[in-house]
Amino acid sequence: MSNELYISVDVETAGPFPSQYALLSIGACLVSNTDINFYTELQPDRPDFLPESLKISGLQMQSLQQTGQPPLTAMTAFAEWVRTVTPRGDRPVFVALNAPFDWMFINDYFYRYIGSNPFGHSALDIKAFYMGYSGVEWSQTSFRHINRFLNHETCLAHNALKDAQDQAAIFLAILNQSRSFPRSS
Repeated sequence: MSNELYISVDVETAGPFPSQYALLSIGACLVSNTDINFYTELQPDRPDFLPESLKISGLQMQSLQQTGQPPLTAMTAFAEWVRTVTPRGDRPVFVALNAPFDWMFINDYFYRYIGSNPFGHSALDIKAFYMGYSGVEWSQTSFRHINRFLNHETCLAHNALKDAQDQAAIFLAILNQSRSFPRSS
């Protein structure tokens, strides 16, 4: 049986879905050591954007055309980073807060640009994990509610790397607390 390597991932995008809006930045880190991390900004591969999405992240489409990595280069580098940090025989596990959002962009870009996803076909959502652990209603699984439960003072910076690191700390705290629960055989 292989070990699981939890990797916290966050993205910033030009809008709510990858078929029309570009992936603009990727931040990732090991949950167990947030100093081992990855960050890249991408050249937009589609022109559409929602002004509120760019306002949240502070990223700009025109400047990313000049300074961002081509998506093929960025996704190849990210896949290589995942492979490099994952010990032989271990399985990388994609972890995110509201994982369906981040996952749909990452999975789409991995398959579109390099034909495979090093995380496989699934992701671990911190919100759902917290809901199962704490027994709260779904409406009580926001970043703010989870932080309050954990007595954390963190707020989302909307920088993909910083948010991935903050999410890693949150996930690790919940994971460590959950390990004190009795386990069924």
